[in-house]
Amino acid sequence: MIRYKTSVLRALCVLTSGLLLGACQGNKENNTTETATGDSTGKRFLSQPLVSDIYTADPSAHVFNGRIYIYPSHDIEAGVAEDDKGSHFAMRDYHVLSMDSINGKVTDHGVAIDVKDVPWAGRQMWAPDAAFKNGTYYLYFPAKDKQDVFRIGVATSKSPTGPFKAEANPIPGSFSIDPAVFTDADGNAYMYFGGIWGGQLQKWATGKYDANGSETDLKNDKQPALSAKVARLSKDMLRFDEPVKDVQIVDKDGKPLLAGDHDRRFFEGGWMHKYNGKYYFSYSTGDTHYLAYAVGDSPYGPFTYQGVIMNPVQGWTTHHSIVEFKGKWYIFYHDTELSNKTHLRNIKVTELKRNPDGTIETIEPMGK
Repeated sequence: MIRYKTSVLRALCVLTSGLLLGACQGNKENNTTETATGDSTGKRFLSQPLVSDIYTADPSAHVFNGRIYIYPSHDIEAGVAEDDKGSHFAMRDYHVLSMDSINGKVTDHGVAIDVKDVPWAGRQMWAPDAAFKNGTYYLYFPAKDKQDVFRIGVATSKSPTGPFKAEANPIPGSFSIDPAVFTDADGNAYMYFGGIWGGQLQKWATGKYDANGSETDLKNDKQPALSAKVARLSKDMLRFDEPVKDVQIVDKDGKPLLAGDHDRRFFEGGWMHKYNGKYYFSYSTGDTHYLAYAVGDSPYGPFTYQGVIMNPVQGWTTHHSIVEFKGKWYIFYHDTELSNKTHLRNIKVTELKRNPDGTIETIEPMGK
């Protein structure tokens, strides 16, 4: 989830803008495709939007009971002025989508939870994630509390599509944005989270929230980059079971990536998946628009930087998830094909391919 300098956004809009594709209206069920599509400007897109009747972003995909369920942000045109803190990303609820095959129909199950039903939340429900354990589905979501500080909440349901009922308070000790929950083979679950700039991670640099802290960490190029955070979840999946730890990303020499290393450093949108016994931590580099990944031997890392999963999409950046389904791996992501507006996005999916050594082939989202 991104919110950045308006001057940069305007420059990017000049580079990526095109004609509006339509009024973004459609049925509740859409078909997907793996072939590249184009718009009236001649741009080529690797995949088409999964849904077109609402704007969606930040898709967290999971396979429950043999079906893919997607938990995205729900972008809206809220009439909020654009600013460097991302106030115009004024999302208020979450929809759950599902599909029984990658090329099949996508069903929108409607609103799963609304900000008005979250006792502690004030505004801005950003990128969520979900998990399942002991017969219960858990929806994890960031929102600003009544003091305008991002916290991470949890809501539960007996159905993967909700409705979800929120806990009365956010997870104790949680902060910033972009929760991603990974459950390992031993049953332990871990939450990865954090995002700089509008995601407020830099305001927690001392371990406590500093309302007057830096709006970025761009003045510390020679220092290790701010890191994502990780904590093991309790058995009931409702709280942290340990102190929050840093997710350390290092280069091939074992040295931490620096704040000025914008092509490789963590910015936001972390995700964890496991392949052949290795832990793959992937994330957005933010203002350089890559989806990058690093690999480690433990869910805590350290993770050694490997390369780029996806080159820049149309729009500001992207936010992804990676899931295995019927023997193949897929990446869910977003761009702005439908609206050509950075804050009105649409989710997509394409196959993720690996080399024999486990490294991931770089995806070009604009097709060829």
